[in-house]
Amino acid sequence: MDSLKKLEKNDMKYIFFDIDGTLTDNTTGKIVPSAQEALDKLQENGNFVAIATGRAYYKAKNFLKEVGLNNMVCNGGNGLVINHQLVKNAPLDRQKALAVIDEAENLGYGILIAPFDSIDVYSKNTLFLKQAGYRKEPTRYTIDSEINYHNLENIYKIYISIPASEETRLTLKDTLGSLRFEQEYLMFQPDDKKQGIVDMIAMIKGNIDDVVVFGDDYNDLVMFDERFYRIAMGNACDELKAKADYITDRNTSDGIYNACRVHGWIK
Repeated sequence: MDSLKKLEKNDMKYIFFDIDGTLTDNTTGKIVPSAQEALDKLQENGNFVAIATGRAYYKAKNFLKEVGLNNMVCNGGNGLVINHQLVKNAPLDRQKALAVIDEAENLGYGILIAPFDSIDVYSKNTLFLKQAGYRKEPTRYTIDSEINYHNLENIYKIYISIPASEETRLTLKDTLGSLRFEQEYLMFQPDDKKQGIVDMIAMIKGNIDDVVVFGDDYNDLVMFDERFYRIAMGNACDELKAKADYITDRNTSDGIYNACRVHGWIK
């Protein structure tokens, strides 16, 4: 934490970047070269630079290291990494999660539950696999007919095989953060990157008025808080652009580098 305290004395920005579609090229999954150059220069100039992602810690920690950063808001805002130390990684609200699980089960939908920050998911039957198939991401499945979801200590994510056309049947859907990347199933995970940023700034005794956020997609809407300076990528969804203070070029057209240069954070 000593390095953070030293930075607090400088004229600096606290800059948070989404990963997918912002730092990385979606076609390759790799960081855009000019974005990497911008990250390096921002840090050289004394700014606090961090990732803000919905990815779980286990999925994001290697990327953090690869791009040479030390700090990260992950797990949709429930995880905080400072100087490469995981200082917080909270699961979903237990009672709300169990209520969603019970409702989905009563409606006849398959369920997968991630009780750890890992690729492991558990279910009492194969209903999810029959209704939605296997997930496209690396996943280790455990089917245990004896499992009692209410006995799980933590619940980090929930996957429910409810089609998009039937979402309204799940009346408790909006009580937890949810995202749909596939038509076949709905994913519940923490969804408040804004709060994660606020918590991190408080922890390092930073200035909330000097926060800058970069994003591109719908899950970044919550991060575009009016207290922050909000930069939308040129490839961002229209809803995010409407909330932005500044719209830069597409991420693959040097959008991050150009925005940082225009604002005088790098040369």
